[in-house]
Amino acid sequence: MRQLGLLLVLLLSPCLFSVSDGRTARPVKQAPSPPIRAVNLGGWLVTEGWIQPSLFNGIPNKDFLDGTQLQFKSVTQNMYLAAENGGGSNIVANRASASGWETFKLWRIDENTFNLRVFGNQFVTVAGDGATVVATVASPGAGEAFQIVRSDDKTRVRIRAPNGRFLQAKTKDLVTADYDGSTNWSNDDPSVFVITRVTGLQGEFQLCNGYGKAKATQVLRNHWSTYIVESDFKFISTSGLNAVRIPVGWWIASDPNPPAPFIGGSLQALDNAFKWAEKYNLGVIVDLHAAPGSQNPNEHSGSRDGSQEWGTTDANIAQTVQVIDFLTKRYASRPSLLAMELLNEPMAPGVSLEALKKYYSDGYNAVRKYNSKAYVIMSNRLSAINTELLDFAGGFSGSVVDVHYYNLFTSAFNGLTADQNIEYVRNNRSAELATVTRPNGPMTFVGEWVAEWNVQGASNQDYQRFAQVQLDVYGKATFGWAYWTFKNVNNHWSMEWMIKNGIISL
Repeated sequence: MRQLGLLLVLLLSPCLFSVSDGRTARPVKQAPSPPIRAVNLGGWLVTEGWIQPSLFNGIPNKDFLDGTQLQFKSVTQNMYLAAENGGGSNIVANRASASGWETFKLWRIDENTFNLRVFGNQFVTVAGDGATVVATVASPGAGEAFQIVRSDDKTRVRIRAPNGRFLQAKTKDLVTADYDGSTNWSNDDPSVFVITRVTGLQGEFQLCNGYGKAKATQVLRNHWSTYIVESDFKFISTSGLNAVRIPVGWWIASDPNPPAPFIGGSLQALDNAFKWAEKYNLGVIVDLHAAPGSQNPNEHSGSRDGSQEWGTTDANIAQTVQVIDFLTKRYASRPSLLAMELLNEPMAPGVSLEALKKYYSDGYNAVRKYNSKAYVIMSNRLSAINTELLDFAGGFSGSVVDVHYYNLFTSAFNGLTADQNIEYVRNNRSAELATVTRPNGPMTFVGEWVAEWNVQGASNQDYQRFAQVQLDVYGKATFGWAYWTFKNVNNHWSMEWMIKNGIISL
């Protein structure tokens, strides 16, 4: 009888076996349990140009993408253009040096035509008198489309207004759009400006809008189908890792027809990831890396120009919850679904703690509507105290708090030696992690870290020691860790390269 009972259990339990073709049965591979040893598939479904710069090679005028910040210095006045009061008033040419009010962000219409956004987020236009240049428009239209004409050496420009005439600095306090005629780019031409490119963005928005829909579709669909493939999942699994964290953008929920300029197709790639994860017994963490309105000013948030507007309205938060709802509903029954990460790297103080808590509560409920077991990860705000979510997150079953640790990006690490970096991780990072790891609190997850630093001339042995100390310390996180990232043109940022070259051993 005991044998008969066991046979019945085996036949009736869907958690143990599934029949694939009517003739053979195979075990169902469930997502692993913590501690998680994962790698981020960064730069795959959310574009980051620094990870694979070649994606942008075919864009015409590619140094003038959306979000590029420019400064213009009048050759006749020897002064910078500025938006008086940061916006809402006239454009002047009376600044001896350039900072925020003297910087203009591009919204690209085509390779030569742009809207110019100023510090206060207004757009440059021509006043009702048909000549005076002002920055007073909240939302740009045809009247705010300016052409930037570059000199052959690209160091000087002229700016053609929608009326067909060029901007000129008549005086330090009067910039008008009424200059006609050609130029030889000399220093006596009031329509000529020396240009300084301060910085730019290379994200999904910039790629799609830079190429245009047809070309961007070709570029991205080729990228999605070749950058990460099934053999990568096999390598990840056989290297001692047990999960992947996959950054996605909010537009994936509108696939196959997302809002412009984004293009469809990334959802199929995510479907493939789940299929491969199940084949190689890996867990999948779906990470909402880019939210509508951008939760931080970085290109990986899908931002158009570095503005941070996520969470400023209830509608914005509700739209983001809908993305989590869509993704969870789609993958809730997949055995490889390990966790849903509700938002990556919200930036304080632009994202308020109150707005973030509201979203995390609603997002958690959206996950639980479809799945009772998947972990729900809540990312700490950047530039905020790392314990601020602990009491809140502790009220949700299966919650995880994500912290990111890099020995980069702040001046605190400039000039540190290899040994000093290693000791910083051993002592400071260990203490930081301990402060967010409470016996009855949420689980902890080092969702991003990397064995890269600002040490010049470090040896492979130095990198090995740096990687190992991070593995030791971050291995104490109760949920686990995830390396940033799996592939990268910068070798030490590529876990694939680090493993293949013996720098990291799991």
